[in-house]
Amino acid sequence: MSSVKEQLIENLVAEDKVSRRKITIVGVGSVGMACAITVLLKDLTDELALVDVAADKLKGETMDLQHGSLFLSTSKIVSGKDYKISENSKLVIITAGARQQEGESRLALVQRNVNIMKSIIPPIVQHSPDCKMLIVSNPVDILTYVVWKISGLPATRVIGSGCNLDSARFRYLIGEKLGIHSASCHGWIIGEHGDSSVPLWSGVNVAGVPLKSLNPDLGTDSDKEQWKTVHKQVVESAYEVIKLKGYTSWAIGLSVTNLAESILKNLRKVHPVSTLVKGLYGIKEEIFLSVPCILGQNGVSDIIKVNLNSQEETLFKKSADTLWNVQKDLKF
Repeated sequence: MSSVKEQLIENLVAEDKVSRRKITIVGVGSVGMACAITVLLKDLTDELALVDVAADKLKGETMDLQHGSLFLSTSKIVSGKDYKISENSKLVIITAGARQQEGESRLALVQRNVNIMKSIIPPIVQHSPDCKMLIVSNPVDILTYVVWKISGLPATRVIGSGCNLDSARFRYLIGEKLGIHSASCHGWIIGEHGDSSVPLWSGVNVAGVPLKSLNPDLGTDSDKEQWKTVHKQVVESAYEVIKLKGYTSWAIGLSVTNLAESILKNLRKVHPVSTLVKGLYGIKEEIFLSVPCILGQNGVSDIIKVNLNSQEETLFKKSADTLWNVQKDLKF
């Protein structure tokens, strides 16, 4: 007696089981799942794999997404504790790690998360040697350096989510102040994704009009409108969200998906992401900081050479020093 499937379906060719745009997300906490749902809603992948050490949480999150398959365009959502599930990934998004506690700086997290990376990265590279890696776990700049060293991949293929979110927050807050949508407010934050980030006030503009041409004191202590508080809000925003809801998730999930889209679709958009900056602006150490980068199918293909004014360059170097002082003592 043939089965219902055999009676219903006449097979003509063998199914091609190799995914073309596979994404793996490591870590199914609040950030990992925010990345997962936004990646699925953006239809960026033909296979989504989730990996985590917490088996029940992993199974529950996977089932929950699978049950929504009717409303998505991704036919294959899989998960497992074994990294073999990540095999043949085009992009691996790392969100796993100890969560930032209320009042804890991103840098204080570092050694706890370095140890976690040592267990995660080698099996990922083993199963997907040609992948790009997008690091989201904090402190993201230092962990991107750590992953680069552990993985043995070219620096161009190990990308930190960096200041993509800081810049989005910056543009949102500028837009709120002006009553304009954030997409029409142009501004960049570079350096550390964290307390020493650097706002590039010299480049802030709307429709090509530099705000500094209207207010030369913009972003300085002597500015009567106190635009400097906008950057202060950017720096404090994650701490505030963590204090209010316990963690951040939606904005970082959307930011990561924005980067994933540029990579997987080879869009060659410019994003402020964390990359190796040795040799830039007089930096001599092997550190990762955010600068405007062109992202495409090969990862970071180019860096935009931004002309920083003397104050911005000083702050960027200070940001580098802040990271190096922590990074140089790391053990991995």
